Amino acid sequence: MSTTATIVTVLTAAWVGFSGFSLLRKAAFVTEPLTQYGVPQAWWTPLGLAKTAGAIGLLVGFAVPAIGVAAAIGLILYFAGAVITVLRARSYKTVAFPVLYLAPVIAALALGYTA
Repeated sequence: MSTTATIVTVLTAAWVGFSGFSLLRKAAFVTEPLTQYGVPQAWWTPLGLAKTAGAIGLLVGFAVPAIGVAAAIGLILYFAGAVITVLRARSYKTVAFPVLYLAPVIAALALGYTA
């Protein structure tokens, strides 16, 4: 794995991990939009755990590449679902936020696991 791929993957894992941690501690900047989008509060903990597990999986992928690939694919599906959720809520001005998480995960997968 190249240095660029390593840096992108580590930064992506930190970014997604922070988001998962913020959701698990129910930070207002994460939960307020979820409420506006109509995401049930009962889903918040599983969603936060999914993000956190994906971030950990990206890092484990350094040792076990198949886990990194699986984590990246899972996160891509997660954030694609987030984009769809935002669009269904007709919150077009905030659709960029899940894309800001989706793009680095795609980049990490493309840089690190396609070679």
